Amino acid sequence: MNDLYLIYKNMTRKPLRLFLTCFAIFIAFLIYGAVTTLKSAMDSGIDLAADNRLMVVNRINFTVPLPIAYFRKVAAMDGVKNVTHANWFGGYYQDPKKQLVVMAVDPESYLRVYPEVVVDPQQKQAWLRDRQGMLVGEKLAKLYGWKIGDKIPVSSNIFSHKDGGHTWDFVIDGIFTGNTEQYDTGYMVFHYKYFQETQTFGGDNIGWLVLTTEDPSLNEQVAKKIDETFANSAFETDTSTEKAFSKAFIEQVGNIGLIIFGVVFMAFFTILVVVGNTMALAVRERTGEIAVLKTLGFSSPRIFKMVLGESLLIALIGGLAGLGAAHLLIEGAKAAMAQFLPNLVMGGDIVAQAVGFMLLLGLVTGLLPAFNALRLNIVTAFNRGGA
Repeated sequence: MNDLYLIYKNMTRKPLRLFLTCFAIFIAFLIYGAVTTLKSAMDSGIDLAADNRLMVVNRINFTVPLPIAYFRKVAAMDGVKNVTHANWFGGYYQDPKKQLVVMAVDPESYLRVYPEVVVDPQQKQAWLRDRQGMLVGEKLAKLYGWKIGDKIPVSSNIFSHKDGGHTWDFVIDGIFTGNTEQYDTGYMVFHYKYFQETQTFGGDNIGWLVLTTEDPSLNEQVAKKIDETFANSAFETDTSTEKAFSKAFIEQVGNIGLIIFGVVFMAFFTILVVVGNTMALAVRERTGEIAVLKTLGFSSPRIFKMVLGESLLIALIGGLAGLGAAHLLIEGAKAAMAQFLPNLVMGGDIVAQAVGFMLLLGLVTGLLPAFNALRLNIVTAFNRGGA
């Protein structure tokens, strides 16, 4: 008799119990797939950060500006390869609810510091020549249906234009992509000089500096030098690696890693108890049948594999269904959250981890019942059945 057929018959003998067990596992992996993908999207900026890239912000807060003179001073320091600066624009498109990630940057140095920004050479040259031009990320362009040559009005909820109002007119000179699929292209940049000439306040201030060092081993030395240079000045600095800065920025909303661990741990612990109890109960109910199988010549190792296989199969059925539902949920939410979480994708690593947890769940919940079946004495089992 085929072992898989016996496993199937044992699983489906009580359909309601099978459904409830699989549903519990389904919920656990639906939660796991959704929250882990969310965390992965939020951490994508940390994972893709260059090892030799540093961020220089005002020591008080990154929203407090720095003098543009710092740009030239930092560029002249030993160990600094390239440096650029940027200003947060606080932009939106037509409707204040349609917030955009918009920054005023120094074009040439920005592209040197961020080599992962891929733009057609002709579009790049057009943007460098056009002070009123804008470079738009591919995801953002697709979201609004923008194309090269479009003239778009972008408003700011922070700055006002010298001509009155809060709106700047830009021409899309280029649409950039990333050197990897995970790179976030949901933002746009324009010329700092154009911003400087047209704003009503802010003067020669910049938002922050970004620089690359000659070698990652020089990061600590360069960061210390920058902060010491501007210590005790009116604009003291705080310099950190891009990875550390991104992580600190994300953790302003809370320790995401701890939240994820708490949710997943509680779900898995609950499922572990439920499934483990269900499997133990199922084996106890089949004590007499297991004794008959052993009497008919089924070896103890064979029965052990059948019980453990049943546990693994239940874990995989519920887990894969939950993971599939999580994928559909993420795909449905992707468009709505593209502006805030452009990298909301369930990657292969998340799927592999989830399958690993399914197998672990099946093993942990099935090992004890399987061992009990393995050690079951035929005479004892028949006596128990007779009682």
